[in-house]
Amino acid sequence: MISEFGFRNSDLFFFKHRVLGKKNKTIKKECRYVILGNGLTGRTAMEIVSEIKEKLGEEWLPVIYKEKVRTQRTRSHRLEIAKRENRAIIQHTLLGVELKVGNKRFSCPDLSTARYLQIFARIGCPEVAVPYDITKISTLADQLESSWQKSLLLLEEGSKDKTPPVRGRMRSALLKEIREEVDLIGAGSLMPEFKQSTKQRR
Repeated sequence: MISEFGFRNSDLFFFKHRVLGKKNKTIKKECRYVILGNGLTGRTAMEIVSEIKEKLGEEWLPVIYKEKVRTQRTRSHRLEIAKRENRAIIQHTLLGVELKVGNKRFSCPDLSTARYLQIFARIGCPEVAVPYDITKISTLADQLESSWQKSLLLLEEGSKDKTPPVRGRMRSALLKEIREEVDLIGAGSLMPEFKQSTKQRR
């Protein structure tokens, strides 16, 4: 639950027992003083995420995914990963290109596809749409990566006066918002649909 100061009750509980040690009737007053003194007040995580989304506009990652990926012929691709921020690394092996997410390795047909999937793996999206036309994947990967990096820069700017725990929660809120929007847009079918001509010769 969120308190009247915009922070979780667990944060107030921490200050009560670890910092203040005051009687119950003075907790709210004293907690507000401690929170103000540590620079934890101001905009909430969701407010900063909304600002980032507004500033990026058409460069917001889910917008790129919706308008430039899902509008074309795609196939769904599933990665067995957790819905959280993951460490995703591209590796070159004798067998080809691999995407390593945590302790799991995923074989990729080429570097462009690995770069494309890496972006969603970092965010924690287990199922995404991949363009069927492989010549378009590299450009989309560039745009998505640029969007992700800009999101992080705006987040850093908006949370520079916060403590590390608060910055961590704001980063988690950003990832969750992107992940939920991508999930809502969906990954489409396993294979793209090809229109077959039914015109008969006369």
